[in-house]
Amino acid sequence: MSLIRSSRADSRQPQVLDEAARLFRTQGFEGTSVRDIARAVGMLPGSLYCHFATKEELLSAVYLKGVQQISAAVKAAVTRHNDPWKRLEAACVAHLDSVLRDDDYAQVVVRVRPADAPAVDQHLVGLRNRYEALFVQLVRDLPLSRGTDRRALRLMLVGALNWSQTWYRADGRLSPRAIARKFIGLLRRGQERVT
Repeated sequence: MSLIRSSRADSRQPQVLDEAARLFRTQGFEGTSVRDIARAVGMLPGSLYCHFATKEELLSAVYLKGVQQISAAVKAAVTRHNDPWKRLEAACVAHLDSVLRDDDYAQVVVRVRPADAPAVDQHLVGLRNRYEALFVQLVRDLPLSRGTDRRALRLMLVGALNWSQTWYRADGRLSPRAIARKFIGLLRRGQERVT
């Protein structure tokens, strides 16, 4: 999939991506038109097609940048630890910091579902799966009791992390770090009781 229509269009691409991310975050994918994005950037709607052939391609580019930002934060966080539980906790802290920060790209990743854009849904699922592969490895490395469904544990954990953007309050009593520690503490204590 070619995300950029021409090399000449590159100069305005960062601004187009930033405005698209902001609008997809605040209005949703369906609620945002190409005209809205063009207006926010100060260009004619037809000019936007010099950058991206479709609104779906634009969403793919925004989603890719969001996934790359979150992935980079998680990778940097886990390299500081050797203990598998500490690595998973560091990944959760980095993930929460990314999705709870006021960042349009990360918010698009957790708010816009691939099914919202059927023309690129498999591409978006692929991007999400590449990111979640980090958690597959982190959970695989945990010393879990025999018979633990690692896939279910990972899905539950990542789902809880992503859902936090709905209920988290910056002025609440728990920081993203404290929330991640509690999540991992609950998982670890549950495993220690079973073994």
